[in-house]
Order: sequence, then structure tokens, then C-alpha cells
Amino acid sequence: MTFSLDIKDESTRASLGARASMPVKESLVGLTREEMAEALSGIGIPERQIKMRVQQLWHWLYVRGVSSFDDMFNISKDLRATLARHFNIARPEIVEEQISNDGTRKWLFRFPPRGAGRPVEIETVYIPEEGRGTLCISSQVGCTLTCSFCHTGTQKLVRNLTSEEILAQLLIARDRLGDFPERDTPDGAIVPAEGRKISNIVMMGMGEPLYNFEAVKKALLIASDGDGLSLSKRRITLSTSGVVPEILRTGEEIGVMLAISLHAPDDDLRDLLVPINKKYPLEQLMDACRKYPGLSNARRITFEYVMLKDVNDSLDHARALVNLLRGIPAKINLIPFNPWPGTNYQCSDWETIEKFADYINNAGYASPIRTPRGRDILAACGQLKSESERLKKHERLALEAMMIANHGEA
Repeated sequence: MTFSLDIKDESTRASLGARASMPVKESLVGLTREEMAEALSGIGIPERQIKMRVQQLWHWLYVRGVSSFDDMFNISKDLRATLARHFNIARPEIVEEQISNDGTRKWLFRFPPRGAGRPVEIETVYIPEEGRGTLCISSQVGCTLTCSFCHTGTQKLVRNLTSEEILAQLLIARDRLGDFPERDTPDGAIVPAEGRKISNIVMMGMGEPLYNFEAVKKALLIASDGDGLSLSKRRITLSTSGVVPEILRTGEEIGVMLAISLHAPDDDLRDLLVPINKKYPLEQLMDACRKYPGLSNARRITFEYVMLKDVNDSLDHARALVNLLRGIPAKINLIPFNPWPGTNYQCSDWETIEKFADYINNAGYASPIRTPRGRDILAACGQLKSESERLKKHERLALEAMMIANHGEA
């Protein structure tokens, strides 16, 4: 059964760090160590103390997961008060939390205004699986790419997220899942006794990460910092629709795993499905992939391929895909299309998807078929959209009817 929690009452919002009524202060979340040191120097912290204070704050923010200076018990009360006057480390507001019947969770977060802007909302998804848990993080509010099969792409870009807002999605998810040590856990504990619930993160939520390169870079380097959140770079995947100039930089400056939102094996079809292909056609994209730093059989590129009935799912398409990727250490994730109201696409028949996968597997490429997760709460691939664009009730009913017709499930 789908569970939806609307977080409306004031006490719950306050306990989860709602900040709408707070004065605007610089956040320490999302700053590099150098930036944090500069911020502390700016409020008069003695130079001889700054390195120690940065280490303390880093530990409390990213190992212990605190969201209030009051919880930093090894920092003096006076200094905590000084920090609280100048800086903010509170979480953004959780507007809604939905839990799918398959255990997938989706959160709707509201971030406060930036400058003369307005509050913005984004969605983040957690997918529990056997042996791991994956958090799907957004990098922008909306998207500019207008991929024709993607629900997120029908929402116009509002703005880029900051490094703080990107990291906040991970911090809140760990809060809600109990993935930070309890407050009275000995200092040496890094994760709860039962293990880490969020073991992997993927930049596959709302937006194109490489159109927000600097903020994404800063957030992912903090997420992978061994003295903090400590996620392995091999467990962080950045997905791009093909912003070719930034792909090499991603490997050199961030060093995470790369995924390409491909969906077509030739330029004519990809121009229709993924319009950025008109700017960066497949020849340029494949060249950038072949040059990706660290590329090997152990560090393959994942190519994402949504299965669209009678559009890109024939064996001729499979043959063209194998030829396109020849010589690139790769895995091809086949994604059954996730329907949304207003789309003209249908998901390929299951038999067609299996034949497509068999052909690619026989050609020597791993080709798993992704199990759709969180469809009942619109948390599946390509379905994310912020609260400002939420489905009306009749649209949800239309989606359920579509799913029953196409897949025999609600």
C-alpha cells in the first residue's frame, strides 16, 4: 500500500528544520574546507583555532549529521551561540514524504528563496534493494532538455541548485532513514550498527547535472570525502544526456562513475528523443566516452536506454546500438518506459524487451532490465516533477488507468 505523509503541522516542520521564517544566513553545509575556514575567519575566529574548528564542524555536519549548533557538545556554549548568530546548518522543509508499496520513498523538499527569487521545490527518491540502497538526487529545479519521453522535461528550468541544496537531499534522507549515528553513540561510530542504508547515490533526478557543474562537483567531492559522508566514488554515478564539453572534466575533477542517457543508436532518432543531440551528436559523445578518465572493464560507462514501443526497440536498433558502442567498456541498462499523463509513448512489450536484451548480452555487453520502482508514487525513472507541477487528481487517475492497461498493475 502506498503511504503518503503530508508534513504540514508547525511542530513537525520545525523538528525537520523548516527555515522559511528564519533570517537569511550563510550556510556552512556545502562549503569546502577552505571556504569554511574563510567564513570562520570572517566572524573573528582566531587564526590559530581555525583548522581545529573546521575539523570539528566537518565531523558534526557530515559524520554525526547534526542540524543544530546546540548539538555540538565539544564546542563551547559561547562559540556555539556565535556560530548560530552568523551561520545556518538547518535542513530545508520536507513538504511531503511518500512510501511506495515496493518500499521506494520519494520526498518533496522546499528550499527557501535565493536572493530575489522565490521558494523552490524538488523531488528526491530512495530505492532500497537487496544489499544496497540508492538515493537519486536532483541537480536543478526543472530541466532545459525537453527529452520527449521524460515527465521532468515538461517542467521548465527554474534555477540550478546550490551545493548546499544538493547535499541537503543526502543529509535529510540519512536523517529519515536513521542512517546517522545516534546522538549518544561513541565518537568513533561512523554509521549505525546495522550498516549504511544509503550506500549509493546517483545524479539522475531532476535536471542535467553537467549544466550545473561547479555546484555538483563541490557537493560530490564533499559526499565522497573520507572524513565525512565517506561514500566511495565508485558508488556515485553521474548521469548526463550528453553535455560533451563537461564529460572529460567530470572524470578528471570529480572522478565518479559515468552514465549516459542514450535512448537511441543513431542521430536521427536521438535528435527526436534527446534534443541535446542536435548540439552534441553521437560521434562527439562517443569520442568523449572513449576518452573518459579511468575507463576500463572494471570502471565501465553505463548507457541508459528507455524502451519505447515501436520507436527504438527493434532488433535493428539493438544491432545499431552494439555497433555504436563497440570498443567502449560498457553496460546497457534497459529501462521499461514509465508512463505519465499526456505522453504519446508506450512501454515496449516485455517479450520485445527480453529479445533486445538477449541480443545485446550475446554481443558481449551486460544488459540488465531495470525493474520499475515507485511507479505508484511517480518516483520511477523519468517521472519526477516538483510540487509546483504536481498532478491533479484526475491526472493521477489517468495514470493508474494507463498502467492497468499497459502493465496490469495499479
